[in-house]
Amino acid sequence: MTSMKSPSSYRIPLFCIVTLLFWMSMYTSVPIMAPYVEFLGGSHQLAGWIVGMYGISQMLLRIPVGVLSDRFHKRKLFITFGLLFTGLSGLGLWITQDFTWILLLRALAGAAAATWVDFTVLFTSYYKHEDSTKAIGTISFFNSLGQMLGILMAGWAADSMGWEAAFVMGAVLGALGLAGSFFLVEKIEVDSPKITLRGIGVVATDRTLLYVSLLAILSQVLIFATVFGFTPVYATELGADKFSLALLTFISNVPVAIASLLGGRRWAAKFGEKRVIVWGFALMGLFTFTIPFTHYLWVLMVTQALAGFGRGLSFTVLMALSIKHMPSDKRATAMGFFQAIYGLGMFVGPVLMGIIGDWFALTHGFIVLGLLGILSSCLSHWIIRSEPQVRQAEPHPNTASL
Repeated sequence: MTSMKSPSSYRIPLFCIVTLLFWMSMYTSVPIMAPYVEFLGGSHQLAGWIVGMYGISQMLLRIPVGVLSDRFHKRKLFITFGLLFTGLSGLGLWITQDFTWILLLRALAGAAAATWVDFTVLFTSYYKHEDSTKAIGTISFFNSLGQMLGILMAGWAADSMGWEAAFVMGAVLGALGLAGSFFLVEKIEVDSPKITLRGIGVVATDRTLLYVSLLAILSQVLIFATVFGFTPVYATELGADKFSLALLTFISNVPVAIASLLGGRRWAAKFGEKRVIVWGFALMGLFTFTIPFTHYLWVLMVTQALAGFGRGLSFTVLMALSIKHMPSDKRATAMGFFQAIYGLGMFVGPVLMGIIGDWFALTHGFIVLGLLGILSSCLSHWIIRSEPQVRQAEPHPNTASL
């Protein structure tokens, strides 16, 4: 039996608006962080650690968030805290220029992003079980749209009024999303069992979840080492100003939103989920490899738009596959595992790229990452099954506990 706390006629539009504000707030700082740290006098390695801290805090927190969410069936509460944290992160970045505090504030932003577990699970619960890929495609579109708008607005603000203006904008957007989160519709599964230690073990050893999580790590290594890491640094070497940096990231994210809708809502059903993932990684790898061979800013933007299209194809379907075969009582835990594991890629990517940049050159790093993308495409073809079987919910006593 399922009951709703309030009428559900507005639940999907409101949820999409709150999701939009969440990612707009988050991405007023993500794409400009590496150039900002270097503007303050930091090295490539320091920039890589600060950018990577956003990922490592997600890696550490997403599994606990998923487990607690499945334990208490409180998705909305975590979403509210996520919006609070992203607003506080923007406010803190506006106040301080100390590298230690910036590192901690990026960790706080990562804690906010960890609540994406509950965004995806609550929104998916509004749809039929078999429509999970469609739901993920829809919410991923608003994820990407929020990132794009946040990037563009932040670039304009930073270029017109200085770096700090982008951080103020992030704080304001987070506050607006926080207000909207209080009106989200919580879907309560009255008869749904609470996650148990046995259930956590079942999720953690699920082969499909482990496979798609491994591929997601590789995807995030590519993303956070390039477009959200050091592609903007390379663009500054081509003469890009602050607004051009934001425009570069914006242009690379427009195709992500389009591909999320096409891949998640149409192409996965038409061509098969495996093929969509393989094509996506191939595009990411090819157009990362070409970065060092581009000498004009507009050409760099074109290559990153094509890489972004590949990212939207592959990652949206990987996210859907992480929970599509799971029963409802394990979905947040499964999504927590998936997002925690791919958080490793968000940390490793920029740190590795920073080390390569200081020891050798950024151009060598882009070539290595491009080859990694092609290898990931081949790996996807090898390990992804076409249609994972849906797990049945385990029998549970009413007194089940952790």
